Amino acid sequence: MTESLTGTGMTERFREVYGAEPDGAWAAPGRVNLIGEHTDYNDGFVMPLALPHTCAVQAARRDDGVLRLHSSDVRGGVTELRVDSLGPLGATGDRGGWAAYPAGVVWALREAGLQVGGADLHFESTVPTGAGLSSSAALEVATAVALDDLYGLGLDAPRLAQLCQRAENEFVGVPCGVMDQMASACCTRGHALHLDTRDLTQRQVPFDLAAQGLRLLVVDTRVKHSLGDGAYAERRAGCEAGAAALGVGTLREVPHEGLAEALERLGEARLRPLVRHVVTENHRVSEVIRLLETGRTRDIGPVLSAGHVSLRDDFAVSCAELDLAVEAAESAGALGARMTGGGFGGSAVVLVEAADAAAVAAAVREAFVKAEYREPRVFEAVPGDGAGRIPLS
Repeated sequence: MTESLTGTGMTERFREVYGAEPDGAWAAPGRVNLIGEHTDYNDGFVMPLALPHTCAVQAARRDDGVLRLHSSDVRGGVTELRVDSLGPLGATGDRGGWAAYPAGVVWALREAGLQVGGADLHFESTVPTGAGLSSSAALEVATAVALDDLYGLGLDAPRLAQLCQRAENEFVGVPCGVMDQMASACCTRGHALHLDTRDLTQRQVPFDLAAQGLRLLVVDTRVKHSLGDGAYAERRAGCEAGAAALGVGTLREVPHEGLAEALERLGEARLRPLVRHVVTENHRVSEVIRLLETGRTRDIGPVLSAGHVSLRDDFAVSCAELDLAVEAAESAGALGARMTGGGFGGSAVVLVEAADAAAVAAAVREAFVKAEYREPRVFEAVPGDGAGRIPLS
């Protein structure tokens, strides 16, 4: 949990902001996706794991219909809104800043017919923003679990995640899939979450790399290129057009063994690489599951690397910094590496032997210095728990 300049605890900061005591504290993690990129909005397969980095919220219920939002991580004061006047921002193209995400969750809960009133919410986060590690989903899910407790809503984790996705899609106006919210709400310590985004069937897959002498590194390039948001929407629209052209509801329905025939049937050449990526990426998720279940964890490295090539060449969502991170890591002995998240910046994941982790991290940093890029942040991803209540601090 982040510390303020004064070094005081989060509860004291809640008191300073709101002049009252919080009713409780909750937290939701960021996530990193091991494999399965840009498949979630195509009803496909994903395999995220929760990071130790979290968004924490302290909250107190209000009975006057007022929603007050404050974050120690954002300059500015308290945002005050009325819950009965909340409406989507996405239609206007105005995303409303960070406060739109928790406000959108309140809106989505109320739109679902749930009795949610006002609250005072104070947030602090250690999830890097703009790094493709789902800081926005952590913010949404933390808000949702807090309100679920405060108002006794009785939501299970998958339903909570779906409502958070609706908040981001319809209120904020970001056309994301459900993976990020599901990961933040449902992951468990020591596991990766194998999620079927079509029916939200989930399976916790043991992923204890330390026991096998392995490490999973995250390389946060600390860059985010501005074309990312619009390009994301373009890719999603392209996937939907590809599915329509093939006469299927989503690209999930195109079997891997039928890919060549499907590509031949596509009239628009621009759609072929998008379709190819989604179909082969779904296959890569299945391949990673097979390798993990047969104890061949090291062999997932080449599958990760193949995923990066597909994201770079077919889906065209990588960038120079991500490509350099992957190339430098592989040249230094990594077992495999790929970009993770939406792309155009953000982070890469790198699978390494534990004994090689420091050398690989140093090689990536050195490559960035040589290229005159901003120094990346490199840290180990250890699978953690999903959202829940935490002690007051």
